[in-house]
Amino acid sequence: MLGEMVFRSDDVAPADRFDYWREQVAGSFVPMEVLSDHVTDFAVSQRIVDLGAVRLRTTEHTPMTLRRTAQLVRRSDPEHYHLSLATSGSTKVLHPGGDAWYGVGDLILMDTSRPHHVEMDSGESQDQVRGTGLFVPRELLPLPAKGVEKLINRPMSGREGVGALLAQFLTQVCRDSGSYRPADGPRLGTVALDLVSTLLAHTLDDDTLAPETRRRTLLLRIQGFIQQRLADPDLTPGSVAAAHHISLSYLYRVFEDEEASVAAWIRRQRLERARRDLADTALRHTPVHTIAARWGFPRAADFTRAFRTAYGMPPTDYRNEVCQAAE
Repeated sequence: MLGEMVFRSDDVAPADRFDYWREQVAGSFVPMEVLSDHVTDFAVSQRIVDLGAVRLRTTEHTPMTLRRTAQLVRRSDPEHYHLSLATSGSTKVLHPGGDAWYGVGDLILMDTSRPHHVEMDSGESQDQVRGTGLFVPRELLPLPAKGVEKLINRPMSGREGVGALLAQFLTQVCRDSGSYRPADGPRLGTVALDLVSTLLAHTLDDDTLAPETRRRTLLLRIQGFIQQRLADPDLTPGSVAAAHHISLSYLYRVFEDEEASVAAWIRRQRLERARRDLADTALRHTPVHTIAARWGFPRAADFTRAFRTAYGMPPTDYRNEVCQAAE
């Protein structure tokens, strides 16, 4: 699994939880003042996942306020950007340029070198405030610093386009962190950095991104598109290219550095989903041809042949073997 640090206030005596969290904030990010109207019943959990040069953070906590003063900036500044995605509650950022409110699905870019004041509230739900964030060393962004400065504390959507792709990626890495190997961390960090760079360049309408960064981002967008439509038997390289307004030859070039062509990648994803369902004992009585059709194989014979080629046995034999082992 990926390297990670976990903090849970439940592991600390109630009287010490808030003070210990304040120490965690300074140790895991940057020195900040932490304030809350819920000191006596404060609750928080935090995970920081190591992705090489960048770090991924998820938090769930009682409403609180964070203040990064000019004095604290002078005391310690790692020169990082912090891109935060609100997944519940609301966030208000006060800064010299004015105040801004952010809701669920919004992305917020902050700079550790600038003083700021962040108020995080659960809203009417009176629930915990939840969010995901990415710590990015400033020098790693392949964009002019003056351009990025225009986006500090400026709302960006994580509900559509590149922002949605980035939000989905961060959420999935957090959710599936146990299924990755430590060596995957830096690679995932590179993907995260490419997506952040593309989002910022898109928002700035900037064309300075390296071609390889643009290619990898387009690849991720296409792969996400494919995964959402695996059940469609008409999903083909041609339909994928048309949906992304690119030529078929360019689509092939996007995949040329990958382990599989676009057609092979579609087939592999379909087979993996079908294999997962065949191994699910709750679906043991669902006919094999139904599972095959569910994942884009309308002809049972084609599915059986592809499955045998990929896994060395017919799908029925695989199901029987796996389900018997589970009993």
